[in-house]
Amino acid sequence: MTIEFHSTKSPMASWQVNHKFSIRWRFIILSTYLLLVSNSMQGQVSVRDSVFSFSIASITGGYSLPGGDLADRFGGNFSIGGNYFRKHRSNWLFGVQGDFLFGDRVKERDFLYSLSNSQGQIITQNGTYGNILLYERGWRVEARIGKILPVIGPNKNCGLVVMGGVGFLQHKIRIESQGDNIPSLEGNYVKGYDRLSNGLSISEFIGYFNFGNRRRINFFVGLEATQAFTKSRRDFDFDTRMRDDQERNDLLFGIRAGWIIPLYKKIPNAYYFD
Repeated sequence: MTIEFHSTKSPMASWQVNHKFSIRWRFIILSTYLLLVSNSMQGQVSVRDSVFSFSIASITGGYSLPGGDLADRFGGNFSIGGNYFRKHRSNWLFGVQGDFLFGDRVKERDFLYSLSNSQGQIITQNGTYGNILLYERGWRVEARIGKILPVIGPNKNCGLVVMGGVGFLQHKIRIESQGDNIPSLEGNYVKGYDRLSNGLSISEFIGYFNFGNRRRINFFVGLEATQAFTKSRRDFDFDTRMRDDQERNDLLFGIRAGWIIPLYKKIPNAYYFD
């Protein structure tokens, strides 16, 4: 006895199923292709012809003159540091900046009189005249926001910049005794004389940001002002034999410049449509 099986589907039904399956896969493949092409075209932007978002890092340096209470303690100082910003398509900048402050002109030196003899000399442990070196040391860190105004420059990603910041500033007198043989200025004792102060700071910057069309010449330069509201953070000053509770208004005015490292992939110098 022979048993035969016959399909219940007609050839036309099989063709319709295969045809629908083929159309579905064609649609998926076409959609994937269009998506990839679209992403590729959006990624291929030109610094010269497009305004786009990217991250930037900078190595910065500057020189500032003091004002307010800070001018009674220090002279001009230098700074070196770095920053990181995110630049948006709208040319807004958001980021952080940190600086190390240093100088060698210290005006506030009266505290040394409490360590000196009648001839105004500081005697070392060995009975010789000591040599004291004084320096300014400090640091600052701030969150900053700014806006690029593309009125000048090789492309619309650069131009005049107005920026503001808020953060924290600290400064002190660094005291060094050559030979380290003055007991009153060794170890924790030096903290009774160093005038460590810190507090809230705000800053303003106006300058110019440049992003070269070939990503070779990228820099910024401008004028900067800082206002800091600080207080002494030492419990006791050894020379005055009392605590310094004065609220300080420390000011800095100067110039700042930096070399910018744009953090985006190298792109051809050509025009692409988004």
